[in-house]
Amino acid sequence: MILLIAIAGAAALLYQAAALIAVVRHHRRREPSATRYPPISILKPIRGLDPGFREAIRSHAAQDYPEFEILFGVARPDDPALAEIEDLRREFPHRAIRAVPSATEAPNGKVGVLIDLAREARHDVLLVNDSDIGVPPDYLRRVVAPLEDPRIGVVTCLYRAAASTRPGIWEALGIATDFAPGVVMAPWVGVKNSGLGATLVFHAADLERAGGFEAIADSLADDNELAARIARLGFRTHLSRLVVETSLQAERWRDVWNHQLRWHRTVRVTHLPGYCGLPVTFAAGWAAAAAGAGLWELAAALLGARMAMALAAGRLLGCPITRRWFALVPLRDLWGVAVWFAGLFGDSVEWRGFRMKLSRGGRILSRTDRGRGAAVIH
Repeated sequence: MILLIAIAGAAALLYQAAALIAVVRHHRRREPSATRYPPISILKPIRGLDPGFREAIRSHAAQDYPEFEILFGVARPDDPALAEIEDLRREFPHRAIRAVPSATEAPNGKVGVLIDLAREARHDVLLVNDSDIGVPPDYLRRVVAPLEDPRIGVVTCLYRAAASTRPGIWEALGIATDFAPGVVMAPWVGVKNSGLGATLVFHAADLERAGGFEAIADSLADDNELAARIARLGFRTHLSRLVVETSLQAERWRDVWNHQLRWHRTVRVTHLPGYCGLPVTFAAGWAAAAAGAGLWELAAALLGARMAMALAAGRLLGCPITRRWFALVPLRDLWGVAVWFAGLFGDSVEWRGFRMKLSRGGRILSRTDRGRGAAVIH
């Protein structure tokens, strides 16, 4: 048993060292500069008012960019976000801002909205991001630049989280010190062309060649699936150095647990080998096991490497939560171990008021509206 712990601990130590190098290299990488500025259609599926929604959509309207439109897709005529969108139109009357009613039914409701938004888009370059994403004034200029390289089909971005509640801070710490380093490390372990919902930029013509949004209508991991489909056309995905921001204000620990469990189960059903490899990232867990086995030097090395990598990742994202709550990283890692074990079992997840049953491969088999109790079988 001691030998097994020593081997696993050494592998975890190697991962932390490699992740630290990957994070530093990504932070120092030079980004391309745009030489032309094609018109962009920003597609934003909306469902209710997320925390920070007003500030997030305003940051898009205030972009320093020659020509773009913002299309908000709304499936419910009584959605409270409509009032905020109308206020935004009044504040920026010179911008092309529209709320687009969506009636397309799809297993993944967000993709159903995107199908309708794509039909309304006027420009060839499309940008999709989540409704709660806040961006800097040069966002469009920076994310469109890599598309000038004919080898690149999709541009995506990391994100940091702002939070004021304890559950939200806990989740934000995990995003900065666990999730983001994993994304940067992914190409090093053979996982390429991952797409994140924080930003996806691509050409409408490539989307059509990849089957359109209709091709991913039953996929829970729609962002990643979209990037993968465009990559299969012969392109690659570019992870920008630009970091955008979301707001996490969960009041209940249960909500954070369910959110993390949804992500883990999605990874398990879509990429089981990768999921089985995740334990190598559990440095704090292996440090505790090493200490229990009397391997104190290994335990200290694991914790030291873990904390160094976490600090570097927090700096990469510009995440103040990492600096303030840095000491909680080992405890947050142990929570991650518990979520991973829970993710080994079950085939359903909760997402935005729906309970969804997943197939092997991450397809949505059924969707139940928890508020109305109606089950939709696909």
